[in-house]
Amino acid sequence: MNNTIKDLIFPSLPYAFDALEPYIDAMTMEIHYTKHHKAYFDNLQNAVKGTEMADLHFNELLRNISRYPTSVRNNGGGHYNHSLFWTIMNGKGGGEPTGELLDAIVRKFNSFDEFKKAFADAAKTRFGSGWAWLVVKKDGSLAVSSTPNQDNPLMDVAECKGIPVMGLDVWEHAYYLKYQNRRPDYIEGFWNVVSWEQVSKYYSDAIKSL
Repeated sequence: MNNTIKDLIFPSLPYAFDALEPYIDAMTMEIHYTKHHKAYFDNLQNAVKGTEMADLHFNELLRNISRYPTSVRNNGGGHYNHSLFWTIMNGKGGGEPTGELLDAIVRKFNSFDEFKKAFADAAKTRFGSGWAWLVVKKDGSLAVSSTPNQDNPLMDVAECKGIPVMGLDVWEHAYYLKYQNRRPDYIEGFWNVVSWEQVSKYYSDAIKSL
C-alpha cells in the first residue's frame, strides 16, 4: 500500500462473505467490509482531497501520522488495518505456521502456544476498541502489541513500532452480531481462519525491507 493516497483503490474482498463461517458470520463480514471499511476509505479520501497529503505515499503518512489531523489518523488507520486484516484470513486457514515464521515465533515466545496466548491476551485486554498485532521490529525480532482505535504499529504514535504482519480487529462491530460481548470466543475462533501462508509472506517481506 505504498501508493500515494489519491491513487489508493478500495480493495476487493478476497473471498465470499460466508467464506469464514462459522467463525465469522456472513452478515458481519458484509457489514464490516461494505459499510465500516468503505467508510474509512471514503472519509480518508475526503480528508486529504485538495491538500498536499493527497500526494504523500500512504505508508509515509502513517509513519508520520502525528503531524496530521485526527480524521486522517483515524480513517487512514482504518483503511490500512482492514486492508491487512482481510488478507490474513481465509476459509482454509488455521493450523500452525511453518518455516522462518515459526522459527522466529519460537525464538521470541518459546513455543507457538505461548505466542497464541500472548496474542490472545493482547486482544482480550485492549480496553474498548482497537487491534492486536504481530509486529516485526526494526531489529528483526517479533513482538505482540495492541493499539487503540484505528492506530497501528507503523504509526509514530504507537508504543510498539514496527511492520505489522498480522492483526486482529477487536472493535465490537467485528464480532458483536455473532459473539455479543464474548470477545474471547471471537478470538478463539480467529485461529481457525488465519492464513499462515499469507502471514509468512508478510513476515518475509518485512525482514527483507529492514
